[in-house]
Parts: sequence; structure tokens; C-alpha cells
Amino acid sequence: MTGSTNREHFRTPLLHAPFHARIEALMEGEHWYDWAGYAAAMMIRDEELEYFAIRSQAALFDLTPMIKYRIEGPEAEAFLDRLTLRDVSKLKPGRVHYTAWCDDDGHVLDDGTLFRLAPDRFRLCCQERHLPWLADTALGFDVAIAEETDAVAGLALQGPTSASILLAAGFDIEPMKPFALAEFDHQGSRLLISRTGFTADLGYELFLDTAVAVSLWDRLWDAGQVHGISAIGYDALNRARIEAGFIVANADFVTSETALRADRARQPDEIGLGWMVDMAKPHFNGRRAIASARAAGTLRHVLVGLEIEGNEPATGSIVYHGAKTEAGVVTAAIWSPTAKRNIALASLERPFGEKTNDGLWVEIYAPRELRYHKLKKKARVVERPFVRLPRRTQTPPVKF
Repeated sequence: MTGSTNREHFRTPLLHAPFHARIEALMEGEHWYDWAGYAAAMMIRDEELEYFAIRSQAALFDLTPMIKYRIEGPEAEAFLDRLTLRDVSKLKPGRVHYTAWCDDDGHVLDDGTLFRLAPDRFRLCCQERHLPWLADTALGFDVAIAEETDAVAGLALQGPTSASILLAAGFDIEPMKPFALAEFDHQGSRLLISRTGFTADLGYELFLDTAVAVSLWDRLWDAGQVHGISAIGYDALNRARIEAGFIVANADFVTSETALRADRARQPDEIGLGWMVDMAKPHFNGRRAIASARAAGTLRHVLVGLEIEGNEPATGSIVYHGAKTEAGVVTAAIWSPTAKRNIALASLERPFGEKTNDGLWVEIYAPRELRYHKLKKKARVVERPFVRLPRRTQTPPVKF
């Protein structure tokens, strides 16, 4: 190469979602991170204030960078049944379900939400890009697949006053049950609202064309002034999702396409998604490998919820059994203000977390006055979610 080689790609900025200007105007620092090529907010004002906005008011979070695929055609249902773990024939139009999909070895490629917009039209939302895999899996099916991440803007409105804000904005969401999907008009464009979220709280997700996205933000912001609406970044959302016991790809498990070592990929039963696997339906990716591992008892890992003594979050800590036996690693941890407990998600090696739950402890390195102190804290396996809020499922939702 010579010195005159074009290097513009090194200076290509991150993309801006339609809501970027609104979020930037509210941001009190420069707390951005790269989410799928977009500049996304890690924190807007203060992480704790944003967390409490989720739990006591309403929080608005930009979902636009989430990867979105449009899947449609006469055999869209059959294709998705072949691709994913759950029985797609049970997903009716106007409904959403959480799902995952695997490679031929039964290792999870990703998890996400599947929206059935019509009998032959779906939207699949996920963390990673999978267009080549989807295209290969679609061979032989009469189906069209297209990524629509950049064309469809998304917002999450979460918290106890979220329903009141949507009603004040003119959207009749009262009849919607959890995982319901409904269509509304916004400035002549189709707005899809689902009663879904990543917070274990009452909440909704909204999707529409990017051309009219900013006006939707303004409509919600104006309607939310008397209901305590706030914009939030990922740090606050991450706190809420841990309380919900939800997992994140390439944080709580390594997706099979990104795993650099063969023993890092996980089957659904190893990350708490075994309940999704529908062995009664026809063949799907990974079915044979999952059935074989179950029959042979070769599943090596299990993802569990932990409650840990004290109040120091155990992020990244090693989990031990007894004096020195390493049992696994903590993948996510916080002190939960809502549950009033020190909680964590951890990937353990069986039988720890499955048959052996006594004698677990974690090693936490806590910074105190320029030194790290090693803390050994007892841990016990507990059920997820760590936080259960009745308002999340109450229909019609309570108005605040």
C-alpha cells in the first residue's frame, strides 16, 4: 500500500437513529456506544435516576439498532418452524413470542422476538445479523427475507405510567394483553405497538417507518409530561433486565457463530431456554443434536440465578464450590433496588446449579480507597425472575 491509499472507512461515523437529535439534546455527557453500527446511548443523565424512571414512572429507550428481518410468503410459517425452537403454528396473527434458533449441532445462534403481523408475514428481531444463515435455511421454501433495521425505527416505553402515556397520546392499548400486537395510525403511517419489553415491568414496544419517527417521539414526550416520562440509556435498561432474569447474547452466553472456542457455544438447555424446545413439532435446526444430548446426559452447563450475601455486585466473579473447586462464572450482577437483594446470573458447570446447590460462594474484588479487596461471599441458587410485578400482566393495565 502507498500513503495515498483511501482510508475513509476508518473515519466513517456511527449511524444516527432518527431519535438521535432528541436524545443528544437531553444527554449531559458523551455516553455513547456502538450498537450494531449505530451510536446508542449508554447513559443520558444518571444511571440510577434512569433505572428508577423504569420502576416508578415511564422510560423511553431507542430500539432502532435492534436487528429486524421481514419474513413473508406462502411458506413463511413453515420456514420459521424449521428455523426456530418453538411451534410457530401456535403463534396467531397479532401475537408475539420469545424464541431462539440453533445451528445443526444444537448450539444457540441467537434469541429474539417473533412478531406475527399477518398469516404469511412476520418480523424477527434479534441481537446479531443472520441474513446468510436465514437465506441458507430458507432454501426450498417459498419465502422472501429482507433486513429492515434501517427502515424501521423502534422505541421501548416501559414503566408503570407507560399505558397512561399511550392512552393520553391517543392510542387505545387498554385491551392489549401481554405479547399482543396491534396496529395504529400515526400521521398516515402504520404504527405497530406490542405489549412487550425487557424490564419485567408494564411496557410496550413501538415500530414505525423512520420518516415519521421523530414526530412519534414528540407525541409521546408531550403526552408523558404529566406522567413523568424520561429518556434512558442501556445501563439503566440492563439493570432492569437482570432483575427480570433475561439473558443477553454474547454477554450471558456466546452465540455459536461468534464462539472462538468449540466449548464456548451453548445448547438451549444450558442457558435456560430448554422450555422453548418443542420436540412434538417437525424437524428444526439442531433437533437431533439436542435430543441426543438430552438422552446421553452430556449437557455440561446450566445458567442460573444467584442470590449473594452482602451488597457488592459480583460482576465477572468466579463461582466456587467448597474451598477451591471452580463451578462457573457470573455473567451479570447488580444490587437490586427493587428486590433489595444482591443478585446475579451465572453460567455453572453441571452438576453445580442443577443437583448441587449447597456450598457455593463467589470471589468478589471490590475497589476501596485505591486498593482491591477480595471478598468471599456465600451464594445460593434462586428462581428467576428476581422481580415479579403484577402490573406487568394486568389487563387492562392500571392507570397511573
